[in-house]
Amino acid sequence: MPVDPIWWLALALQLVALPGTLLPVLPGLLWLPVGAGLWCWHVGWSAGWPPLLLATVTFGLGLIADLLAVSLATARLQAGRWSAPAAVVGLGFGLLAGGFGVLIGPWLMATVVEAWSLQERSPELGWNARAVRSMRVGLAVVAGLLVSQVAQLLLALIGAVGFVLLTAL
Repeated sequence: MPVDPIWWLALALQLVALPGTLLPVLPGLLWLPVGAGLWCWHVGWSAGWPPLLLATVTFGLGLIADLLAVSLATARLQAGRWSAPAAVVGLGFGLLAGGFGVLIGPWLMATVVEAWSLQERSPELGWNARAVRSMRVGLAVVAGLLVSQVAQLLLALIGAVGFVLLTAL
């Protein structure tokens, strides 16, 4: 292992990505390119570009995983176009509430917006059918968010381990 304090600082920044993927308060995968960029700045582009490239690609894959998980979850149930953005707003409210609010906020907002959307898109559906369908959409959005979090956690592990392998050996 290197004894360079900048290397340890860069690794610490990369390791912050691990809890950051689970706690929505922290930026998550954004810490990977920040740590790798610090290392690249310290050692120079010619030696530091491989970990920076890995971190940037990993960060991009994390963004794609976020968008894809929620989009596929809502598309599978033919949800309205405002259900996924409503879940993001609900996540913001859930963060303020703390605890299980992180799961309940997106579910509640996606459910309410989908029920409102179904009122206009499918007026032939009864109140009960709209409620059941909108709750399924809300659950699908939360499931998509959870799948995305797991994918981002794995990407953060790949990024941090890759940083160590590319720089310490």
